[in-house]
Amino acid sequence: MKNMIYNDMAFSIAKTGSGWDITRKLPNGDIALVGVSLFADLPDGDAEARAQSLVRTIFPVGVKIFGPDVAHPNRVDDLMIVGPDVGHPNFIYWEEDSTSFAR
Repeated sequence: MKNMIYNDMAFSIAKTGSGWDITRKLPNGDIALVGVSLFADLPDGDAEARAQSLVRTIFPVGVKIFGPDVAHPNRVDDLMIVGPDVGHPNFIYWEEDSTSFAR
């Protein structure tokens, strides 16, 4: 089993049968499956490189922003309060990772 940390998230890749499983350790200690029986019959180094690439794709580095919800303002007398539109966030990606993989 190989462990890696990406963007402050802990992942593990383990060989099972002829494939590899990728899991993520959640903040509460639970384990979530990211992928099962991937990269069949690949050597350890190739499987780890592909696992890192898959993790980068599934969990991209970026920020989620919330624009104003101008369609649903709140009124208090003559004051109009426009809150964030939490139902429609925008995700901004950038080309280079802000964090690197750690072992």
